[in-house]
Amino acid sequence: MKHLITFLLLAFAGSGWAAETVPLSTLDLSKMRQGWGTPQIDRSVTEILTPQPPRAPRINGAKVFGVRPGSPFLFTIPATGDRPMKFAADRLPKGLKVNPDNGQITGVLANRGEYQVILRAANALGKATRPFKIVCGDTLALTPHMGWNSWYIWENHVTDKVMRDAADAMVSSGMLNHGYIYVNIDDCWAVKPGSNDATLQGEPRDAQGKVNSNPRFPDMRALTDYIHSQGLKAGIYTSPGPLTCAGHVGAYQHEEQDVQRFAEWGFDFLKHDWCSYGEVVKNPDRAALQKPYRQISEMLRRQQRDIVLNLCQYGMGKVWEWGREVGGNSWRTAGDLGQTFEGIATGLFRDGFDVYSINQLHKFGGPGAWNDPDYLLLGYLSNWKGQTAPTPLTPNEQYTQVSLWCLVAAPLIFSGDMTRLDAFTLNLLCNDEVLEVDQDPLGKPGRRVAKTEDLEVWAKEMEDGSKVVGLFNRGEMEMTVAAKWSDLGIQEKQRVRDLWRQIGLGSFDQQFQASVPRHGVVLVRMWPLHRP
Repeated sequence: MKHLITFLLLAFAGSGWAAETVPLSTLDLSKMRQGWGTPQIDRSVTEILTPQPPRAPRINGAKVFGVRPGSPFLFTIPATGDRPMKFAADRLPKGLKVNPDNGQITGVLANRGEYQVILRAANALGKATRPFKIVCGDTLALTPHMGWNSWYIWENHVTDKVMRDAADAMVSSGMLNHGYIYVNIDDCWAVKPGSNDATLQGEPRDAQGKVNSNPRFPDMRALTDYIHSQGLKAGIYTSPGPLTCAGHVGAYQHEEQDVQRFAEWGFDFLKHDWCSYGEVVKNPDRAALQKPYRQISEMLRRQQRDIVLNLCQYGMGKVWEWGREVGGNSWRTAGDLGQTFEGIATGLFRDGFDVYSINQLHKFGGPGAWNDPDYLLLGYLSNWKGQTAPTPLTPNEQYTQVSLWCLVAAPLIFSGDMTRLDAFTLNLLCNDEVLEVDQDPLGKPGRRVAKTEDLEVWAKEMEDGSKVVGLFNRGEMEMTVAAKWSDLGIQEKQRVRDLWRQIGLGSFDQQFQASVPRHGVVLVRMWPLHRP
């Protein structure tokens, strides 16, 4: 057939890669790092689809950014291309300035309003410009969060050095240049009552009742200052219950003091995890489910610092129906995707596809408040047996996860090892045409528009009037998947572009179809043929 496009994303035989495991140790983390070395994994049977970025400047990332009046402003212009590179921003509002050497825009905005800015980047090979809208008002997270979280690789071994290393890697790997900005500590930074480990002991709170960090984090303010100096933002974690999921000090009955502490320390993101609050409130109704999140969001709004709030309570009480109302900037829609290492692929298809479609979650997400199906489980992860290992997701399944998360406008929070990023994982994380789907300013989550047994078609409307379409094959054999114009709500011929390969595929009428491998995806963007 003339327009049949065959995409072969070759996967490893069986369920995934043979796992190279590496022991975790709480005794000598530096020795752990030195012992890991280069991953001994044959990636020759994977296919890296993402082209290298051009050497001339290209500005990427979000096109709109929300900030509250009086809060510290930090946004790093994400631009690929050869260094050195110089940055500028036309029509910056009063109170903001740009560092020409690193592209960091900093300052404070006093007045509400929308400011239309032009971002600029230049190197020896060329120049780039891009429109950028700053919205100074009450709404944060106008596009989904992008960054990294420590949990699925470091779990209870996280330290100050781990976080600094992750920030360094976000810069050196180039992820910052594609729009990733948050470096988030998960559980296990606070004191753990009753622990025999000296690195987890100490006074849980100071004389004012504010939470203290454990000895693994000797100076939280110094840590956030370091992360901010890299042009990045810092995130932290707590629970509305007396203890976190891992048994560390939670915020129960000290919520106001702890929120003040997080602001003093300089954090920009808070993950609020239900955990032991279920022991405080048994069999909660909807009002009880909402109470701790409504409470913490009101406290966050009183701080002179923007702190994005993630509601982590696993989809209870149909949180997507009220998460925005109680002040959440995102909410977990299901349980932990990596609750068991071996079950990650099952969770991907259950929580990513089925929970989303059955509950029609596309109706609830949007600018300022996003459906969160959990983190991107790529690269090296903890296998929950005291070791780290490559993700059990096959290459096809990894392309599927990133594609689906972008289609549904989910937060893109990577939770693998930042210090062992290989070319294949970076190809998944740093394809700017794919990331643009997630970061589209319209902020309209995609949805499933067609399903025939194991074959599904998902579509997302974009600000420029185009549509992004994902052709998914959840079956065990390579199959042809067709996206019909009647299902997409379009009529005229379309110009189609493959987003992973970043190549035009030609014009199509009535439908587009492609051969999709087992558990794989073909991700395309469509424009009416008459449009440029």
